[in-house]
Amino acid sequence: MDVIHTIGRRKTSVARIFLSEGKGEITVNKKSFADYFPTPTLQYKVTQPLALTGTEGNYNIKVTVVGGGTNGQAEAVRLAVARALCKINEEHREALKPEGLLTRDPRMVERKKFGQKKARKKFQFSKR
Repeated sequence: MDVIHTIGRRKTSVARIFLSEGKGEITVNKKSFADYFPTPTLQYKVTQPLALTGTEGNYNIKVTVVGGGTNGQAEAVRLAVARALCKINEEHREALKPEGLLTRDPRMVERKKFGQKKARKKFQFSKR
């Protein structure tokens, strides 16, 4: 099996992953993924597609992720891993699709408008 390359995005985070057969090592930006994503919640998000398809420990994953915060980055990696697993075996789609792991979350930060303090918040109004 050759190396499979996929991209996942979430908010302003972009994750590129290179998935190949191996012992289950996951490196994110040349660090161990446990060091890069310190909380168990973020680690679960990254490994969720592997757990659902029962392929934990079968693939080495090399990740480069840029932009956004840690949560957005973890979810971008999750989407990229799910897409890569579907490229390998189309049957994985049946396990991943109902969990919503193959859907790109379109929610982005709303832009700030001129004449306002933030996207929706207005400047304080004084009647007199």
